[in-house]
Amino acid sequence: MDSNNDSEKTAAVWLARRVGEGWTDADESSFNEWLQASTRNRVAFIRVNAAWQEAGRLKALGAGLPSGTVPGTGEWQLTPFFDAASTAAAASDASPVRPTADASGSGQSAPAARRSRAPRWQAMAACALLSVLTIGWFLWPAGPSYHTPVGGVARVPIADGSNVTLNTDSRIRIVLSDTERHVDIERGEAFFEVAKDATRPFVVSAGNKRVIAVGTKFSVRREGDDVHVVVTEGRVRVEDNRAASAPPTQLAAGNVATASPAGVLVQQKPLPEAEEYLSWRSGYLVFRDRALAEAVTEFNRYNTRQLVIGDPSLATLRIGGNFRATNVDGFARLLEQGYPVRIERRDDVLSIEPEAH
Repeated sequence: MDSNNDSEKTAAVWLARRVGEGWTDADESSFNEWLQASTRNRVAFIRVNAAWQEAGRLKALGAGLPSGTVPGTGEWQLTPFFDAASTAAAASDASPVRPTADASGSGQSAPAARRSRAPRWQAMAACALLSVLTIGWFLWPAGPSYHTPVGGVARVPIADGSNVTLNTDSRIRIVLSDTERHVDIERGEAFFEVAKDATRPFVVSAGNKRVIAVGTKFSVRREGDDVHVVVTEGRVRVEDNRAASAPPTQLAAGNVATASPAGVLVQQKPLPEAEEYLSWRSGYLVFRDRALAEAVTEFNRYNTRQLVIGDPSLATLRIGGNFRATNVDGFARLLEQGYPVRIERRDDVLSIEPEAH
């Protein structure tokens, strides 16, 4: 814990220096060396940079909020697919946010005044950043939340060394404590790569279900009252909060499970087949002899332009292949080429109709 705090303090200093004046190529080189020294450093910088943005880039320092005002809280929307190293590298290329006017009332030019105030600015920024990090868990007692837009896939590094990959239109909230690592899936789907820590179970809540692991790889998808779980490494257990006396369901690698109010249905799949359920991580949907109705439902999760089956008799057509999740128009064209159907295109709807005779 101390080492994590040290990394965040150092990250705050680095960010404060970067938004001040006098940043040099030598500073950039030293900063990149620090980033590459450890994953902890990169994760710390991501958290500090997120705190900076979450606080409105700390406009209180440049423009002046009323004394004692805490910037409002919100949420982080994640749109690109990223990892810790690429995010930190991107941050190092970003244009720094600097004061744009001389508010001192002196006769100095704005650049000169900014240079003279640089040490004070850096100290204020570092203190404010550390304050945001320190009080953040009090401002957000339920933990920070992350979400992706429709069609978005993003990777979220966690301070304990774990990683979460969010699927399309998903929202999660993360809370870390000394006894538990907790993720609440408010909607959508996430894949978890859990760092081993026997003293702190990794708990994923989705509605009335809890999926618990120590160190493993698995996905959880929340769909109404149903929760779908795919395990690709290690073991997890599924519990129902409403039935504390019911024995938990143990899942191993290759298990694909659906937990519903009626119980838990577990299928054992060859690992490569179980991995196909997670092809969305690379931007693709893999269908193996799936009904057209199921394929349409999956495509509609990733696109604002929606597919509609215009004739119920088409719903049972069998579909197979690999398709880019966000290329709904390409999928529609392939349907026209390979099946006795036609596509009626209107606004944001692609209606699948029987082929005209």
